[in-house]
Amino acid sequence: MQKFRQHPILILLTINIVVGLFTFRSYGFSWDEPLFYDYANALGYAYSPSEWFSGNFNLENSYGASGTDHANRGPAYILIAHPVVSLLEATGLDNASAWHLINFLTFQLGVYLLYRLAKKWMSKPAATAAAALFAWQPLLWGHAFINPKDPPFLVFFLGAMCFGFEMVDSIAQTDPKGLHNNKLNQAGTKPLGSMLLAAFFLGIATSIRVLGPLAGVLVGIYALSQFKKDTAPIFIKHLAAYALLTILTAFIVWPYLWTNPLQKFIEVFGFMSDNPTQLKVLFNGTVYLADELPRRYLPVLLGFTLTEPVWLLFGIGLILGFWKSNNKQRLLLMLALLWFIIPASFVILRKPPMYDGFRHFLFILPPVFIFTGFVFDKLFNALKTRWVAIALAGILLAPGVYSAMQLHPYEYAYYNSFAGGTSGAFRTYETEYWLTCYREAVLKFDRNAPQGSQLFVKREPYIAAYYATPHIAIRDYRAEFGQIRSGDFVLVNTRTNEDLQTFSAAPVFLSIQRGTATFCKIKQIP
Repeated sequence: MQKFRQHPILILLTINIVVGLFTFRSYGFSWDEPLFYDYANALGYAYSPSEWFSGNFNLENSYGASGTDHANRGPAYILIAHPVVSLLEATGLDNASAWHLINFLTFQLGVYLLYRLAKKWMSKPAATAAAALFAWQPLLWGHAFINPKDPPFLVFFLGAMCFGFEMVDSIAQTDPKGLHNNKLNQAGTKPLGSMLLAAFFLGIATSIRVLGPLAGVLVGIYALSQFKKDTAPIFIKHLAAYALLTILTAFIVWPYLWTNPLQKFIEVFGFMSDNPTQLKVLFNGTVYLADELPRRYLPVLLGFTLTEPVWLLFGIGLILGFWKSNNKQRLLLMLALLWFIIPASFVILRKPPMYDGFRHFLFILPPVFIFTGFVFDKLFNALKTRWVAIALAGILLAPGVYSAMQLHPYEYAYYNSFAGGTSGAFRTYETEYWLTCYREAVLKFDRNAPQGSQLFVKREPYIAAYYATPHIAIRDYRAEFGQIRSGDFVLVNTRTNEDLQTFSAAPVFLSIQRGTATFCKIKQIP
């Protein structure tokens, strides 16, 4: 119990993990998952010595069935997670649930890292409260299970920033004569350990997304600010090793780069910067192409998809943080703020194609929550009664917890009361855009449909097939449209209001919804 008092983050992580263990089986496969996990299954080929020396080694065999779509997406996270998922499957857990559990546990590492970074500026209780506000955002809680791409990038980018700053502090505290290279820094790590962790996390982040090096740039700026004449040789030595290990890590875990590292990385950087896609997006009641969205897209979603207290706390925390800090802390805070400002400005000014909310930019959110921690710090110091402070923090955290319970397992479809909640946002903004409702729809349909029913699935039928039993036949709506007959059933989602254009007059056999927001429907053809 004493350890929990000394390290309140353990309480938060314990609560999160216990809740996650009870709920992880509830989440359905998302649109992007099955083929991405097939990529994970195929990756072992690239690391097999027997294949290297077989005489017919072909690197493309390691990209899976969706090589044209996923080859240039860095697989570092799924490469690391796959062996653990395989162990869970060996115990009898199904593939979807095993991945969802590991995805969620990875996100808890991110919660801890946010707390660890926030402690540089505030007390442990305040850092824990900021981490709780972050972890209990319905948007992030939902993505933590079903999204193997964006939350892992957030986690490793966060780790690259956290350990990168610690690395610089460790080097700065090193004796210029090299007499105390094993001295622990304030975070309890040694200079060499900090450097290895910083390089590992940055290398993995770079492999996952080409925006990863931004963390290295921000850490590099901090390192330049700490240069002194007598420590310059030590800095140069450590930073050179840091850069080399980062590049080596990214190269090892990204087979796509192996044939021509620099050219392939530049190619991926250009491709991902443009992010070409023809997907349609429902925004403010209008359906846009992803590359034609207005500049207000990201600001509006940032305002509507985080809980009501967040931006108020952020604004106050911004003032408190810079006001109470010394020059070194202000520099770190400015770098943390740039972590948010640079990518957000890129999206607003450059207008790259955007879709699926702003999931590709979830990684810009941690600094927002770090600044909220300054408000919690002020409250905890001003309120002498501990239970009053805890109660007030609970009030600020309550909107996220309540909404997550109401939406489960579709927490990521959350909109706050400024948008009228998820029910108010329905038909105006995208809600359950990743089709995870197929799980619940197919399971209910299996219990209630006549024996031998045919279910034609409008999009991504492989998701529905994963949950179907022999009791029903899953058919591909787009490939087999001409075979639909009276009495058959059609599963259609409400992404971009697609259900309104698909057999609009057909009666609804069942629908999956939360509140008045409908996520998918099964219609029966008259």
